[in-house]
Amino acid sequence: MHHWSVDIKHLSRYPRQYTRWKLEQRINFGLGKKKLSQKELKKFLPELDLDPKKKHYLEFLLRS
Repeated sequence: MHHWSVDIKHLSRYPRQYTRWKLEQRINFGLGKKKLSQKELKKFLPELDLDPKKKHYLEFLLRS
């Protein structure tokens, strides 16, 4: 994943923050060819900075 405003090499030294950032980017700007990990999404969803409606929808999908 390429992002112009984030130093990914530096961020990858902090696995929790990197995973959270990566999930937010994929949800907000598109997944590309990769899928979201259901396990990671369940773990990090409360911490993610997302649109409230999008977050509520993801919670609904995870409950189903």
